[in-house]
Amino acid sequence: MQLVNGYTLMKYAQQHQLVLPAFNTTDYEMTLAIVQAFNKKQLGGYIQISSHNLKFSNPQIIADMTRSVMEREEVQVPISLHLDHGKSFADVQACIDAGFTSIMVDASQLPYEENIQEVRHACEYAHFFGIPVEAELGGIKGKEDDIVSDVNAKTHPEDVVHFVEATHCDLLAVAVGNVHGLNLAPNLDFDLLHQIAQVSPVPLVLHGGSGIPFDQVRQAKKAQLLKVNYGSDLRQAYIQAFGQAYDANHKEFNLVDVAQAGVDRVVQTAENIIHEVNEVS
Repeated sequence: MQLVNGYTLMKYAQQHQLVLPAFNTTDYEMTLAIVQAFNKKQLGGYIQISSHNLKFSNPQIIADMTRSVMEREEVQVPISLHLDHGKSFADVQACIDAGFTSIMVDASQLPYEENIQEVRHACEYAHFFGIPVEAELGGIKGKEDDIVSDVNAKTHPEDVVHFVEATHCDLLAVAVGNVHGLNLAPNLDFDLLHQIAQVSPVPLVLHGGSGIPFDQVRQAKKAQLLKVNYGSDLRQAYIQAFGQAYDANHKEFNLVDVAQAGVDRVVQTAENIIHEVNEVS
């Protein structure tokens, strides 16, 4: 199976009443591990990369690599390739042109009306190619890649309908006490989440999944949640494999074996997340 269009993946999630994990990649090994985990658990989801992490490659490399891995692994589940935290229209355009099948444009740091303008611009381009767009409304505290934010501006339910209708976005990432990274503890406001879900014309997304207890993610599933992002858990598992190899032997140079240990750790971590989020076998 090849990469599926983001709209197809959204329908798959809704038909099967699933919350889809969206796993952040950076390189070939991480991508391989994520694909293997989805295939082993026989459940679809997102592979995603942020604008920041594209500095070590480019959209075309990531798209070609992901398709190659999926072909190698004979993938039998629907997977979309998603731009996470797209920080410019140029990134959005480059990723769509390269073959990404889902897009996020993140202008949440801008004033409300400017956020709308940036998202609408991205939607006009993406929708022309039949690609769905995720936007963010509110401010999520914590560390995302190299960007540290002290902003903790929760999403206001009264803004949601106008924002979605004005931008034409297809998914909405919300700030309801979730945080980026593992250094801060999330405190999900479920009353607020349900208020947003009651009025939102589109499915919702939670960023910062690595810090949210699985029972809370499953509870959020009842509030139009379709996608939850995981990055820190997987990266930590991968990095730990290299650290342990170095601790065991300061002269270790067998990169392939150490990388394989990292891949195995990420597969195990991703499989556990897939299992826990939807309580699948």
